[in-house]
Amino acid sequence: MTERRGEREQAGDGPRRELPIAVLTLNPSLDIGYEVKHLVADQKTHAVAARYDPGGNGINLGRTLKTLGVRADTYCLVAGEIGRLVEQIAAPSLDSLRCLHIPGETRVNCALIQEEPRIQYEVTADGAFVSPDALASIEAGFLCAAGAGFGVLTGSLPPGVPNTTYAKLVQRLRDQGARAIVDARPEFLGDVIAAHPFLIKPNRYELETLIGGPLPTLDDVARAAREVQRSGVPWVCVSLGAEGAVLAGAEVTLEAVPPPIAIRSTVGAGDAMLAGLVAGFAMGDAPDEALRRAVACGSGTAEKPGTALCTAEDVARISRNVTVRTLPQSPSPEPPIVVRRRP
Repeated sequence: MTERRGEREQAGDGPRRELPIAVLTLNPSLDIGYEVKHLVADQKTHAVAARYDPGGNGINLGRTLKTLGVRADTYCLVAGEIGRLVEQIAAPSLDSLRCLHIPGETRVNCALIQEEPRIQYEVTADGAFVSPDALASIEAGFLCAAGAGFGVLTGSLPPGVPNTTYAKLVQRLRDQGARAIVDARPEFLGDVIAAHPFLIKPNRYELETLIGGPLPTLDDVARAAREVQRSGVPWVCVSLGAEGAVLAGAEVTLEAVPPPIAIRSTVGAGDAMLAGLVAGFAMGDAPDEALRRAVACGSGTAEKPGTALCTAEDVARISRNVTVRTLPQSPSPEPPIVVRRRP
């Protein structure tokens, strides 16, 4: 396993001293983003802009944490020549990148943004096969780095990785005194919730899939988030795109609404948002401030072209205009919501 490290200091403050944060990226990618005027069937289309970035949810999250001045150890499986390229271009934008090289080839994902009419297309691949030995090795390093701090599990699972992996890692993190933060597909979330992570971040669609029904209003979303929270997850954050986010805890439910922005691409916006939450909890911020920063990170990324992420200046600018309010808590227990688990 190779390692790239870099220490960061804040001007006048010295090195950050938050609890350790470890981020697991089992299925990284090379992300290619193209902007085109208009797609024409069966014809070549010239891109008016193009970007090539290291990708995968965990890498995006780690890059955003570094932008926020919060150190994290990012553990990543890479394969083949594309994997080496991802490692090379990701290292400067992460404080600590630890890569385990496996056979095969790291995947290439593509985001295509059409301007007229404005439509975003995304194509993702499966990724390289992961052997049991490779999985055990990367898990051991990740758990060691998380210590009694935070372990972040995010992104798709590549071939060879069991669907129960995140749920089992949540339990192992809890056993060692760490707090697990999870952003995963709905089919994994039921098992993850049963393992009681510290925080989950579904979007509205994922929460609807999880409970098996539509959530058309903000009250519906808040109710569902509170019910999942009461099942043993201290914090549930539901991302709502341009509408912002809802954060439900045991004693408070918050809504954050971003200012109007010109959206160029939503690639990585959810990862950046989760990074804002991780940073806030790691630094001991109040929940409303953590949510404010999270929404600013997501909005700042959505303003960027292709696969680019927010900058510190974006986050500072947008944070000043994010509206956070407390939603009313239910005076009595709400009707139960059934969280669906894998068959």
